[in-house]
Amino acid sequence: MSLESILLVASGGLVLGALYALMAAGLAVVWTTLGIFNFAHGAFIALGAYIGWQIAHPDAAGLGLAAGFVGATAAMFALGVLFHLALVGPFMRKEGIVAASVITTLAGAAIIESGISLVWGPRSKQLEPLGAGEARLGPVTLSQNDLMLILIVAAILLGVGWFLARSRTGRAMRAVAQNREAAELMGLDAPRLYAAAFGLSAAMAGLAGLFIGSIRFMTPTMGADPLMKALIVVILGGVARFTSPVYAALIVGMTEAFSTYFLGLYWTPAVLFGLMIVVLVAKPEGLFGRKQRTL
Repeated sequence: MSLESILLVASGGLVLGALYALMAAGLAVVWTTLGIFNFAHGAFIALGAYIGWQIAHPDAAGLGLAAGFVGATAAMFALGVLFHLALVGPFMRKEGIVAASVITTLAGAAIIESGISLVWGPRSKQLEPLGAGEARLGPVTLSQNDLMLILIVAAILLGVGWFLARSRTGRAMRAVAQNREAAELMGLDAPRLYAAAFGLSAAMAGLAGLFIGSIRFMTPTMGADPLMKALIVVILGGVARFTSPVYAALIVGMTEAFSTYFLGLYWTPAVLFGLMIVVLVAKPEGLFGRKQRTL
């Protein structure tokens, strides 16, 4: 295997890692803040891609890719808030919230996927690429679409990390994640912050769907595989810090890229699940995790 081949595979792994980091970070926001797993996250990914297509594509509204990204992000944030208020929020103070959230988010995912099929039909669609042509970085040649994807995702993750660490709302979300009762005694509105966390998670999922739609064909069920990869990333990295799933996503992306190259596409899921099982046995809180929940 030549150095050029290694660098080419590694660049593909970096693209996958960037996508997985965006998906897993959004999933981790809900888990750390609310303590539940959102099974509708994959459906959010698909819905964000289709809303972006409706706004951006010449066969629909034709407003351009930038408008599609902005419109889909805003729409997904609002839909995430509504999703929480309708399907998760009513159960937050009741016993069995974890089981109830599994049922409601799975039901929500089914409704969203069926709605996508009804509105846009079952035929596959695709967004325009983020850039045309190629970009050469030393010995590595990347498509401009892949390079733009990596740079934009990095900027998004840095922005979300700054929001959670520095902004008033972000610090309030972290406080509620650590101790809801103490946070409420300090005057924080926990239900509003939970809804904001769900909205942020949905917006990040929608952005991930837009990026996926620019490199692959879109279908109503396109979020199923990304949801599985995001789950693997969250389990591998843990959720002690916002950066934990980001680091784990890079590991998963590189592992998937090199496993596909050396072992083939069909063996790659087995490698990823094997890696996940080893980490669960050796370090259940994740490679970069601690034993308490916090952002």
